[in-house]
Amino acid sequence: MKKLLSLVIGFIFLSNLSIAQETWSVDAAHSNVRFEIGHMGLSFIDGQFKKITGNIETKDATNFDGAVINFDIDVQSIDTRIEARDNHLRSDDFFSAEKFPKITFKNAVLKKENGNNYSLTGDLTMKDVTKKVTFKVVQNGSVVTDQKGRSKAGFTAKTTINRTEFNFKAADKLPSGAESIASNVDITVNVEINKK
Repeated sequence: MKKLLSLVIGFIFLSNLSIAQETWSVDAAHSNVRFEIGHMGLSFIDGQFKKITGNIETKDATNFDGAVINFDIDVQSIDTRIEARDNHLRSDDFFSAEKFPKITFKNAVLKKENGNNYSLTGDLTMKDVTKKVTFKVVQNGSVVTDQKGRSKAGFTAKTTINRTEFNFKAADKLPSGAESIASNVDITVNVEINKK
């Protein structure tokens, strides 16, 4: 009976170890979402969203393969360094920030490719449209411990999306027929995370 009880307790302990997870949160002070878009085929306009929140669930404190990621971006925090342009981007021509205050990236799974390289695929929602989007991700360095004893990690993720697939109305054309504002938008996410 004692042997059976010991086996059951051991099995429960091992089962708990196998499903144990670590939770990480976004360090907002050291994270941002940047974007770049072509203008009239002549130049590029860049900007960022300054407010990002999110969490990451990993299998352990050092292995990010299979991590599940959820992010929220505050649309009002858009910043292109030109106030009039930022207000236009918040309007119904673009993000409709009043009606859709958040951009979300949900149920995203990080898959190791090789070395510090990963792919990240999840559900990106902007306005009233949700699409599967895949980022190429690089882990910057390894897990480190900061001055406060917290475990930290950092990643850079990049992708390109077509803004017209997310119900952005602005679609001006030049007299030549070329796009005034390019359809494709390059996105770079720089994120630093803290283990809870």
